[in-house]
Amino acid sequence: MGALKPWHIAVLVVVLILLFGAKRLPDAARSLGRSLRIIKAETKSLQDDDRDLAEKADAQAGYQPLPPHAGQQAPYAGQPQQAPYQAPPQQPVVDPVHRVRDN
Repeated sequence: MGALKPWHIAVLVVVLILLFGAKRLPDAARSLGRSLRIIKAETKSLQDDDRDLAEKADAQAGYQPLPPHAGQQAPYAGQPQQAPYQAPPQQPVVDPVHRVRDN
């Protein structure tokens, strides 16, 4: 249930031919393909612009990428190294009935 079967596609094609006619369907498919190519090209150019802006910002800030370590992503020279996470010390929980309870 919910799967698209071959007869579903056949019925859809027949309905589209009846609604739009056999002459208009190739033009519609061609224009849809052009639209998808334009959208793909614009998306790629936006991603390239974002990447260029990020590289320019890093260059202005003076960050120089370091060579990558074995299996790690290259850190930037200007970024401080983060210490590993340490859990805060546990505090006693105040219980209204028993007053203080340890975890």
